Amino acid sequence: MDPIAIAAIGGVAAVLTTVCWLPQAVHIIRTRDTAAISLMTYGVFALGVALWLCYGLFLGDWPIIGANVTTLMPVIAIIVLKLRHG
Repeated sequence: MDPIAIAAIGGVAAVLTTVCWLPQAVHIIRTRDTAAISLMTYGVFALGVALWLCYGLFLGDWPIIGANVTTLMPVIAIIVLKLRHG
């Protein structure tokens, strides 16, 4: 497969999996309502993203690093808000 197509697929995947958490984070920041959020699910997800970040760091792969740093930020914000607001 063409390297440009592979990079494009990876780039689109990174953007989609990163952006999908933003509406949830914005909603929680605005409403402070975290009742329907599972702390366990977000905690496990955050750990997985952190491990992907480590993987990217070990490889020196900036798209993996950037995508996972960007994804980790709203997920951590959601976890902090869940801990604060129950």
